[in-house]
Amino acid sequence: MRAIKAEPSLQLQIIATGMHLSPEFGLTFREIEQDGFEIDRKVEMLTSSDSSVGIAKSMGLGMIGFADALSELRPDLMVVLGDRYEIFSAVAAAMVARIPVAHLHGGEATEGVVDEAIRHSITKMSHLHFVAAQEYRDRVIQLGEQPDSVHLVGGLGVENIRRLELMSRDELESSLGLRFGQRNLLVTFHPVTLEESTAEAQMTALLQALETLDDTRLIFTLPNADSGGRVLIEMINDYVEHHPEAYAFTSLGYRRYLSCLAYVDGVVGNSSSGLTEVPSFRKATINIGDRQRGRLQSASVIDCAPARNEIEKAIRRLYSDEFAQVLKGAVNPYGDGWVSDKVVEVLKSVPLDGLLKKKFFDVCVP
Repeated sequence: MRAIKAEPSLQLQIIATGMHLSPEFGLTFREIEQDGFEIDRKVEMLTSSDSSVGIAKSMGLGMIGFADALSELRPDLMVVLGDRYEIFSAVAAAMVARIPVAHLHGGEATEGVVDEAIRHSITKMSHLHFVAAQEYRDRVIQLGEQPDSVHLVGGLGVENIRRLELMSRDELESSLGLRFGQRNLLVTFHPVTLEESTAEAQMTALLQALETLDDTRLIFTLPNADSGGRVLIEMINDYVEHHPEAYAFTSLGYRRYLSCLAYVDGVVGNSSSGLTEVPSFRKATINIGDRQRGRLQSASVIDCAPARNEIEKAIRRLYSDEFAQVLKGAVNPYGDGWVSDKVVEVLKSVPLDGLLKKKFFDVCVP
């Protein structure tokens, strides 16, 4: 967004939606404005339900809202990132409105969540593709996209780490209202949305494993607005209430979150950040269950099943001398971090005429 804003030949428009507009999730659209951006439209789409029916209804509300917003803003191109259902609604509305789409972070695999199908659907509705790794570029082409429309640029999370000025330890502790302990872990756990009724049991196993730790400060970031997320939020808040060494935050914001990564011993949970950003700090990630299965991984990632004994074993490995040696040689597979300039170079130079009509690229035809 900053690179687009700084480019004289481009005009930035911003639509905020989903959790950004929700008091329950921290009204984080304010952080966008505090960073110096003007939000052109807000699309309210979240319902008060995190059931599968509620999520489907939210997607419908999103399509209605984005249809109106795009009709009013009339952009030449829409840029989207990722694989959440809010983005699916935005891209589906753009497709019908004949607005070409540039998609960031396509081609990735997350076998445990509905995001997997949503991501590949967005790829098929998009016209320009900016991917984080060669394996992901190959997969987008395998989906039938023309190779010259698929640009390997690396991961945006790595660029945030390179460009952002992290907070000092004292500044971060003051902002969070806590003091780091002898040991510190950042915990983020989301529902595995392709599994039914597993969220509560998996969170129970995680909390039981964490309860065995001594002299360990636990910093929880709450789950997002996925199906089954609210029961996890209740469980975390209850745990924090009864464990003075634990703290929970609806949203840390990017600067505080990345600053936390610099000072904790590792992260525990099933967030994509554990695979895409944490390796740049040469910190350990305990990746629980199947939510991120299929993503490229650094040697800094410890996979484990969502069972108490397996999580406890993974935590022991995280703190072992042997794994400390592994971390020294860990490399982030998501690139060197200089992404946005590469994206903007394409956005400002690509001809928009003819983008909408795509010819399927068949990798099986010689």
